[in-house]
Amino acid sequence: MLDEREAWLGIDLGTQSVRALLVTADGTILGRGSAPLTSRREGNRHEQDPGEWWDRVCTATRQALQGPHHARIGGLAVCGTSGTVLLTDTLGRPMSPALMYDDGRASDEAAQARAAGLRVQNTWALPKALWLMEEYDRPAPTPRTHRPHLHLVRATPFRLAHQPDVIVARLTGEVPPTDSSHALKTGYDLEHGTWPYGPLAQLGLPDGLLPNVVRPGTPLGEVTPEAAEATGIPARTPVVAGMTDGCAAQIASAALRPGSWNSVLGTTLVLKGAATTPVHDPTGVVYNHRAPDGSWLPGGASSVGAGVLTAAFAGADPATMDTRAASYEPSGAVTYPLLSPGERFPFHAPTASALLLGETDNDADLWAALLQGVAFAERLCLDYLDHLGAPLDGPLTFTGGATRSEYWNQLRTDILAREAHVPEQTDPALGMAALAAHGTGAGPLPELAERMVHITTTLTPDPHRTALFAEPYTRLIDELTTRGWLPPPVAAHAHARLSRDTET
Repeated sequence: MLDEREAWLGIDLGTQSVRALLVTADGTILGRGSAPLTSRREGNRHEQDPGEWWDRVCTATRQALQGPHHARIGGLAVCGTSGTVLLTDTLGRPMSPALMYDDGRASDEAAQARAAGLRVQNTWALPKALWLMEEYDRPAPTPRTHRPHLHLVRATPFRLAHQPDVIVARLTGEVPPTDSSHALKTGYDLEHGTWPYGPLAQLGLPDGLLPNVVRPGTPLGEVTPEAAEATGIPARTPVVAGMTDGCAAQIASAALRPGSWNSVLGTTLVLKGAATTPVHDPTGVVYNHRAPDGSWLPGGASSVGAGVLTAAFAGADPATMDTRAASYEPSGAVTYPLLSPGERFPFHAPTASALLLGETDNDADLWAALLQGVAFAERLCLDYLDHLGAPLDGPLTFTGGATRSEYWNQLRTDILAREAHVPEQTDPALGMAALAAHGTGAGPLPELAERMVHITTTLTPDPHRTALFAEPYTRLIDELTTRGWLPPPVAAHAHARLSRDTET
């Protein structure tokens, strides 16, 4: 039986900030904290200073734990951005910048990995690991293009780490194994539970670089007295293995029963679902995480997202712009609003760029076009999942920062032509609190999540508005197909689903 006096701490290492939540078994938020993070962007490069993560974690957890909550902290878990990696020394201390989830500098290395038989995308962690080793662990000062391949028998002073590993090492005082959720984009084979050492040897990754891997929710250690003093977290608090931020948000939506889906709309768009078996995609666009109970969490991450609004309208008030945008349904232009070059889901197109079909009358019309364009991309993601045979018959939940916009929530619901639910608390840190409870023996994760997550809004699609947006969505599908980005069979399936959803 759960002890209602217990609470669990979730820590989310996001793109723009660190967030921490202290949550009870019934979902009551006892404390919250946050601290901003800074990034360095240059062209297709995106880095963060991993030393800043620890400083911001200390700030966020101290904020979350201040005040008279009178709860015993039963455990904690940490999530991070998927595909973010760095090099550390053997004690877990950072030895390189962190190459972030959307850093695209390792396209050549990605091609090498694919040639070795590994299904990876350009921004995944494995290509970036290869790039980091070429930069920091050079066996000789020869040009990169002529450097001989290394073998997996050579030792290295470096260790590859994912974002949460750095924080867990500081919390527990030990270099931890990584969780299988973060290891996925580094090439870890979830179905067989092992690193693909043969192909990795062909790529020249040295012995000792890759961490051991455990399932999410596995106990990793306890908070040390030194870490307790820095963070405010009581010493000996259990630390369990976390998951990626997309999976954390999925837990925070309670979308863990087969057929359920969570659409996370933040800086970028991520869709995560639940299934009893993996969803196989020969293109590698859709990949499968593994849940703590051994079931599967298929999904994908797009380069489209709410970040385009910030990029195009720095300093604008979103509520005011939403009100003005409501007069442009549909917009005079159709967009596919990529935040950075290349698309990874719902299609693989490394050369894709943001597109704008038609002209907008003013900034309100452009804002409307961007809102609608993101929703079109979201619909195309679901069309593609349906094309692959993924189960879509469960509830759909919206989470992410974009859910603060009631107008956009309804617009997305209408364009998707399906009911959607919005939880009261959409922070991935809530998902980590639920995972911490599971990892410390409080119960099965789906039941814990359903108890902690409070659905406050249910949105119903308006068929007339679904039909209103059918023509611009059709134009977008056709343009993506003409440009060679969207495979014709996927386009045909999207057209068929649209016809079904707009039948009168």
